[in-house]
Amino acid sequence: MFVRMTSVGVNLLLLFVLIIHSETRSPLDSESASASSEQIRQKPHFPHYPPKQAPSPATTPGSAPTTTAAPIPEVNSANCAEPEAPKEDEFLGPAQCIENRYNRASCGLVFCPPWERCIEGRCSCKPPYLCPVENMTPVCGRNSRNYRSYCQAMAVSCRTKKPAMSHFGENCESDQWFKGSIDEHTRVVKAFIPDPNSESGDGEELLVCSELWDMAAANVACKENTKPLGAAVADSISYSSLTTDHHHKQFPDRCVSIRCQGYETSLAECVIYNKTNIANGMVATATCYEKPPVTQKEDCGFNFLCANGKCVSVNQTCDGVDDCGDRSDEMCCKKCRNGGFLCKTGVCVHEEALLDGLRDCLDGEDESTKYTSVNKNQEEENKLPTALEHISPKEEIKADRVHLESLLKCGIPNRDIADDDEVKERGRHSRNKRVVGGLPAKPTQIQWQVAVEEHGKIDCGGAYIGGCWVITAAHCVRPNPSAFRIKFSLWKKNKAQDTTDIVPVDEITIHPRYNATSYENDIALVKMQTLPSKKKCFEDNPAIRAVCVPWSTQLFNPNHTCSISGWGRTAEGKASQVLLWANVSLIDHCERFYGHRFKPGMMCAGDLQGSVDSCQGDSGGPLVCKDELDVSYLWGIVSWGEQCGKAGFPGVYTQVSHYFEWIRLYTGWPAITMFNS
Repeated sequence: MFVRMTSVGVNLLLLFVLIIHSETRSPLDSESASASSEQIRQKPHFPHYPPKQAPSPATTPGSAPTTTAAPIPEVNSANCAEPEAPKEDEFLGPAQCIENRYNRASCGLVFCPPWERCIEGRCSCKPPYLCPVENMTPVCGRNSRNYRSYCQAMAVSCRTKKPAMSHFGENCESDQWFKGSIDEHTRVVKAFIPDPNSESGDGEELLVCSELWDMAAANVACKENTKPLGAAVADSISYSSLTTDHHHKQFPDRCVSIRCQGYETSLAECVIYNKTNIANGMVATATCYEKPPVTQKEDCGFNFLCANGKCVSVNQTCDGVDDCGDRSDEMCCKKCRNGGFLCKTGVCVHEEALLDGLRDCLDGEDESTKYTSVNKNQEEENKLPTALEHISPKEEIKADRVHLESLLKCGIPNRDIADDDEVKERGRHSRNKRVVGGLPAKPTQIQWQVAVEEHGKIDCGGAYIGGCWVITAAHCVRPNPSAFRIKFSLWKKNKAQDTTDIVPVDEITIHPRYNATSYENDIALVKMQTLPSKKKCFEDNPAIRAVCVPWSTQLFNPNHTCSISGWGRTAEGKASQVLLWANVSLIDHCERFYGHRFKPGMMCAGDLQGSVDSCQGDSGGPLVCKDELDVSYLWGIVSWGEQCGKAGFPGVYTQVSHYFEWIRLYTGWPAITMFNS
């Protein structure tokens, strides 16, 4: 039998220790509200817990004992000298991360491309029909196949593990298609590029310029030529050395620059730049990796063992270039070599990723405008080709991303009304002043905040995630939908304003492993009733916006500043009449404070001094974090705590990203997230 908490226990009280400012700040402001010890709020009683055990000390994982090594050495059995002990690499990350064998499919750390989606932490191939086709460039496949977009061709390659794309174009009647090859004697890379306007299969064989050539592209060239582990060496050779001495072969006198990411199965799928005359320049070569894959790190000596079993030099890791061929050399980094950019998830991306219009870091930091000047300097230094003779797959991916993100709008409040001070209550107009000792939200500021009303009483909050769905704490609800209503855009707790919507509940889904004693899995989904003869649950309302649901537990790191909101008690012990908010910091290793009571799926926020705690918001209320592009995610749900505001015992929240798959199971794709879907 489900037992509700007492009204005192249900309310997580707003404990504010804040300096009163002359102007109200946004609840999503990255700056924390200042605290004042004279304004401590009354602390509620919390449920009884078993006696605490001494917290175990926090441990910090060490780093892998790696060394900066030359390319893979041959073993000399006659050499009996003891090898030099490996040194810790200053770029490569901790052993614990490396042992997880993360790669480009690990969508807890990186984005899936548009032809894949994140399922249970892995990027999985989409069926081609799920790719967008409107405003996309058609693609000619191999064997005269037609695809309506680059995404469709890549989805076929993903599912078959074979190259599918030839070139961009609609005329696909020709039997000729793009062919990438490696000369057997010189290892020079060649590309036959069909003429998209020719019906007779005309085209041109070209060499590949050395300008942008790297291991990521060499891996693709070798994989296209049936070498599954890609390249051992990406190099170049002077064109003048390619004379008739090489078996009297004649080589083309023009080349194209090619930039690959490493996920491609053919050079045709990479970005191909303008043709140029080689003259006395350098052209690309590739030496393919011939050794069998290995499984033990010892088999690589002091080199780095890729997730796919390939060995590469430690010096090739963490530089933003996919040397392994599966990106595993870029997934566990402390900092980046050679100008690479380090995402907060520990992934190094290529320096060209800065402000290129594609979000590579999960939090969007690589697209932040604070890197504008850096990006300009890099472009001037790199002097990349600017004119494209061929359609760019990168531009097609941008178009795919824009389309996917347009299907769902979340995490961005309606700025037109977010800062309104005017309170338009039903029946009259008034202006409300700041609450003494607290920080009130503006009337339409926190647009995903909802109140969960049971039999006319509001004891809990929740968060709107889109469609007809709200997320709240499991201890806030019970399986009796008719007893509950969801109130949107409610500012005064007991007084509707003109933007307030009240929606009846259709279904309540409590997590099946919720434990009412320990508050483990304290999460519930509330599905609202649809309007008669409509698929939506309320009419369009400018004061209501959805918050995004995070799919990765790595999206935000400890010490990140987030916000909580809800209706709580004042310093005098009276319930607040307006929605209040405060900033909190994410805290890691929470088992230090709560011992065995801290379970998987829980997280902590607040501060260790107790001046800011989870009891600033009602149970079930949202803890929201913003990424670098100002997109807001529902990172936590107010759950429980030990003597609200007690030093050394921060507030405990349900970590929403931990339950991503469960949430998606019930809500479906459209109501989840604007990325990795």
